Amino acid sequence: MTPGYWLRAKRALARRDAVLARIIRAHPRIALARRGEPFKTLARSIVGQQISVKAAESVWHRVLAVAPAATPEQILNARRRLPACGLSQRKAEYIADLARHFADGAIHARDWPDMEDEAVIAELVQVRGIGRWTAEMFLIFNLLRPDVLPLDDLGLQRAISLHYFDGEGVARERMRELGASWAPWRSVATWYLWRSLDPVPVEY
Repeated sequence: MTPGYWLRAKRALARRDAVLARIIRAHPRIALARRGEPFKTLARSIVGQQISVKAAESVWHRVLAVAPAATPEQILNARRRLPACGLSQRKAEYIADLARHFADGAIHARDWPDMEDEAVIAELVQVRGIGRWTAEMFLIFNLLRPDVLPLDDLGLQRAISLHYFDGEGVARERMRELGASWAPWRSVATWYLWRSLDPVPVEY
């Protein structure tokens, strides 16, 4: 499911930012799309922390071999086998903790679509292994929020450095200032900057 705002956001960004206009033109037939249930999206985000996209895909497929539907209940039943899937012990504990939060009703996924971005982030970061970056990925990929700027994302940092600062390091405040010109479509700008580095969209 592609967000209803996507075309409007593309046009607005292309009008106001020449760099984004060029990147958007280079990727005309792909768009952000929601994939997966909230639990699965968050579990995949934890798997992907601090490893390459390719490595994360490989680990996730091994997780599915022991928990084919990747439901909280299946993950809890398979929790002792998670490290053998290529997860560190800590990540295995994080995913099991996430599954317990869902199974126990300790977090309120049904309410998230109606909550403000920062309120969703505040609830998610109470779960072990979910920091602000993971919560922001969830807002972008699952809730399809249009105006998230994940300043801690290495890909976004690299793309901004490459396209706007001649490859030089960029302070967070400079990134924030640049991102302000993309509001209220900062998620869309981020997604296209990711595409400038890797044309194949990450799936969460």
